[in-house]
Amino acid sequence: MDDGVAIIALSFSGAIGILFVVLGCALKEYGIWWPMFVLFFYAFAPVPTIIARRFSDDFSSNASNVIKETAMFFTAGNVVSAFGLPIVLARCNIIKWGAMALVLSGNVFIFFTILAYFLIFSAEDDWGF
Repeated sequence: MDDGVAIIALSFSGAIGILFVVLGCALKEYGIWWPMFVLFFYAFAPVPTIIARRFSDDFSSNASNVIKETAMFFTAGNVVSAFGLPIVLARCNIIKWGAMALVLSGNVFIFFTILAYFLIFSAEDDWGF
């Protein structure tokens, strides 16, 4: 896949995800902005992987090491928390179930975008980061 096409596809997917999250907050029948806290999870999702790549030489190989497994553990916890927050808010009647569905749809798009970015651009890591 060409890098330009990949970047455009990732941008489109990320924009759709953010659109769903904003719609889950801003539509008139929902009108509460608590689900926007999932943006923190989006920002912190790639951080363990970036830190682990910095300290590990063979991160892209299939071999298991402590740094790689720890980064995957913290990333998985972050992703589960991003899906769990809207569910807990809906169960506590803080947000409506429709808003929860929109935020969860946005989560799917955003985390797919983050995963696709690392899968597409991990082989071209020439500058050492």
